[in-house]
Amino acid sequence: MAEKNVIPIAGFPVVKTTTPVLSRYLLRTMWINKKMTLFFANTNFIVQCRHLLDKMKNMSVTIVNDGVGMDIAAYLFRRDAFKENLNGTDFIPYFLSGANISMRVFMLGGKPEMLGKAAEYVRTTLKQEVVGTCDGYGGLAKDRAVLVELINNAQAEMVLVALGNPMQEEWILANRQALDANVVIGVGALFDFWSGDKPRAPRLVQRIHLEWLYRLCIEPRRLVRRYTVDIVKFLLLCRKYSGESS
Repeated sequence: MAEKNVIPIAGFPVVKTTTPVLSRYLLRTMWINKKMTLFFANTNFIVQCRHLLDKMKNMSVTIVNDGVGMDIAAYLFRRDAFKENLNGTDFIPYFLSGANISMRVFMLGGKPEMLGKAAEYVRTTLKQEVVGTCDGYGGLAKDRAVLVELINNAQAEMVLVALGNPMQEEWILANRQALDANVVIGVGALFDFWSGDKPRAPRLVQRIHLEWLYRLCIEPRRLVRRYTVDIVKFLLLCRKYSGESS
């Protein structure tokens, strides 16, 4: 990125940027027909994707901050601050709806019964062309080469991968070189929100940075470990690597 200012978080080079700057960077990447990969790093990403760090550093990967946990870590261990919370749930709709160009989008991941609804949301609300979909269950069981060929034959310019951490990052890094798409992004639970399967927190809760608590209340069994044990792991990792630069 033009603004390649990073804050190292547990060894991950997390870019310190804003929504407009990141949007322009993605558009420019597509305009000049280059390749890039975008990951949104929250505390769960830092813990679950530790084994992928070297691969991320050796590829054309941009990592941005997602969530209040990253803000806390930046202040506690770097005495620095991110300019903005860049969670994918807000950024991707902003980018797709405001791009003013038509993009060919392939959607990979999510439940079979919800993926169609999410794709329709992209078509009708975000006004972008969905050139193909593949769910994260039976669809993902396809041979890897077959799936990559399917995406390439669709002439996708952008691939959104919603498989959760660390599966989506593993899949993207294993297949990125073979994918022709200019931009590949790990989007987590985004398709669930687009399909209506999971509700977003009220705007007030989002503004006071408590969306994580709202989600925990809705899905306690799935998320309780993420916001207890994994938070401790996250802070320990941050402390361990606090003396390193990116």
